[in-house]
Amino acid sequence: MVKAYELRGKTKEALLDALNENRKELSELAVAKVTGGAASKIAKIKSVRKNIARILTVHNQQQKDAIRKAVSGSKYVPKDLRAKKTRAARRALTKKELSCKTLKQAKKDTHFPMRRYAVKA
Repeated sequence: MVKAYELRGKTKEALLDALNENRKELSELAVAKVTGGAASKIAKIKSVRKNIARILTVHNQQQKDAIRKAVSGSKYVPKDLRAKKTRAARRALTKKELSCKTLKQAKKDTHFPMRRYAVKA
């Protein structure tokens, strides 16, 4: 069984080699299952499938990190790297847009300020 932290230290080529080896082993185990192989081989199928999943996960994480580094500082970010949130939250006004006032509202605020009343204690 391969550990994810061990895989993270490997290069892209090493990961793809390990992936091909595991896939080859899985196909051999599948043949052994059909032909009525040993129980130990059949039991090993699950662990090999999980290893393949781990390798693919680490590979995809590394790819995404590389893309993040490549596009950092650029004006546009790919859609899969943007914040997911909800559809409504993505379309909502930003804090700056919310705080902006129209020209009419700004004039109204300056010409008719809130009245201050003296309150007796």
